Amino acid sequence: MRKVTMFNLVTLDGYFAGPGGDISWFAVDEEFQPIAETNSTKGNTLLFGRVTYEHMAAFWPTDEALRTQPVVARGMNESPKIVFSRTLAKADWANTRLVKDDLVGEVRRLKQGSGKDLTIIGSGSLVPPLAAAGLIDEYQFMLNPVAIGQGRSLFEGLQGPLRLKLIGSRSFRNGNLLLTYAPAG
Repeated sequence: MRKVTMFNLVTLDGYFAGPGGDISWFAVDEEFQPIAETNSTKGNTLLFGRVTYEHMAAFWPTDEALRTQPVVARGMNESPKIVFSRTLAKADWANTRLVKDDLVGEVRRLKQGSGKDLTIIGSGSLVPPLAAAGLIDEYQFMLNPVAIGQGRSLFEGLQGPLRLKLIGSRSFRNGNLLLTYAPAG
């Protein structure tokens, strides 16, 4: 069975994006680069919602991305990707498949299949329904030492508590914490 991992940067007050989708508060540095490189070159299938997909597809195939972050860019561009969207007409980024409906059913089928694991990057619209269905095996939060006061919670719309147990942590010189959780029950 394939494993589903979620990775997201979050603020101290629990937001993954500020008003209007603002992510200028992200605090990543050279110490984070090896994690980004490792995660992007695993060959996992990347799962995106439309908004994250559009941001990623607009950056990673560019000359700037290939020049400034060649290992991550190569990994992101070569990895298989699935974008879940009811409104997107097509997905042109290399190795991307568009799925228009049945997010939970499709991820359940993917988990049952063979191949490398599945990774959700960003994509707050995917996390609540997949978490509620018990389909996420690991949650990785890069906690940034900033509060922004308002924005989008990663678990908007989640019905009932989601109990998790800490299975790993790492601190960074810039104050970030990488917190890794698994479902508690």
